[in-house]
Amino acid sequence: MPLIVPVHAFDKLPTASPNKQKRALSAMSTVTETNADIVPRLEAAAERVQRAHKAAASVIFGQDVVIERSLITILSGGHALLIGVPGLAKTLLVETLGKVLGLDAKRVQFTPDLMPADILGSEVLEESDKGHRSFRFIKGPVFCQLLMADEINRASPRTQSALLQAMQEKQVTVAGVRYELPRPFHVLATQNPLEQEGTYPLPEAQLDRFLMQVDVNYPDLESERRMLLSTTGESVVEARNAMTAEDLMAAQRLVRRVPVGEKVVNAILELVRAARPEEGASEEVERHVAWGPGPRASQALMLAVRARALIDGRFSPSIEDVTSLAAPVLRHRMALNFSARAEGVTVSGVIDRLCRNLG
Repeated sequence: MPLIVPVHAFDKLPTASPNKQKRALSAMSTVTETNADIVPRLEAAAERVQRAHKAAASVIFGQDVVIERSLITILSGGHALLIGVPGLAKTLLVETLGKVLGLDAKRVQFTPDLMPADILGSEVLEESDKGHRSFRFIKGPVFCQLLMADEINRASPRTQSALLQAMQEKQVTVAGVRYELPRPFHVLATQNPLEQEGTYPLPEAQLDRFLMQVDVNYPDLESERRMLLSTTGESVVEARNAMTAEDLMAAQRLVRRVPVGEKVVNAILELVRAARPEEGASEEVERHVAWGPGPRASQALMLAVRARALIDGRFSPSIEDVTSLAAPVLRHRMALNFSARAEGVTVSGVIDRLCRNLG
C-alpha cells in the first residue's frame, strides 16, 4: 500500500535549516516510493503462493486448511508440528510441498534408537593413497530445505535436542565445527496422538520453537471420494512446481514488510497476554491455565497474520486473521492444570473464548 504522509509531517520543516529540510523531504519521498513499489511485488508473490496452494490441493484432497497453515508457517520462516492419526497424507503433504515450492525435501523416521548423528551427519576417518589420514564430514538428512521429522516424539531427548539447534539456529555443530544449513530451512514434524507408549514428549522449549501446531483431521465425504477415485486408478496426479526456493525467500522477506494496523497489533497483544495466568487475568484463565504463551507467541502470530493476508492477496491483515490463527499458534504454548482436565476443559476451548472477548 502506498504510504500516505500526513500534512502535519511538514509542520516542523520551516524551523529547520534548508539542508535538513531537503534531507527530510528526500527521506519521505524515498519511503513513499518504497511503499508504492512493494504493491506489485506483493501481488506477484501472492499469485505465486496461490498457485502453489492450488498445485498442492490437486494432490492432497480435503486438507485445504492444513495446506494453508503449512504454507503460512513456511512463508513466516517457521516450523510446524502436524498432529493427526496415521493415513491422513502427512508424509505426502511434505513431499508435495517440497515439489510445488521447489525445495529439497527429505524425510527422517524417528525411532527410540535414532541417534543425533543419524540426523546431523558424522565424521569418518579416511586414508589417502599416500597413507595420510584425515576426518571427512558426511552430511546427514538435516542438510535439506524441507525436513519431515516423522513421529518426532518417538526419538530420545538427546536426538530431539540435536534437532532443536538446527531449528533455532539454522546450523549444526559436529565435533566442535559449525555447519550452516541450506536456505531456506524448515521442519514439518508429525506426531501420532493415539500411541503414547514408548514416546518422549517434546519439552516446552522445543514446542515453543514450532510456529504452529496444525491438527490434521479426517477429510469430508466428497474429498475422500475424489481421493479414492484418483489414487486407485491407472494414472496418479502429481504435483507441479509453482515456485522456486528464491521465489519463496523473496516472499518471506515481503511478509515482514506487510503493514499491520494498530488495531491488529493491539488484538494480538491483548489475546496473548490474556492467555497468561497472571494478575489481572480472567477467572477462567486463573482457574484452568497452568502456564501461558510467552512473547515468542506474539511474534509468531504477527508473522502468521501477515502471511495469511499475503496468501489471500490482501495488503494488510485483519482481526479475523488473528482469531483464525490464534488456536494453531497458541495451543502448544499453553498448558492446563489438573482441575481443568478433570472438568473436561480444553486448551482450544479456552482460546476460543478469549477470541470472542477480543476488543
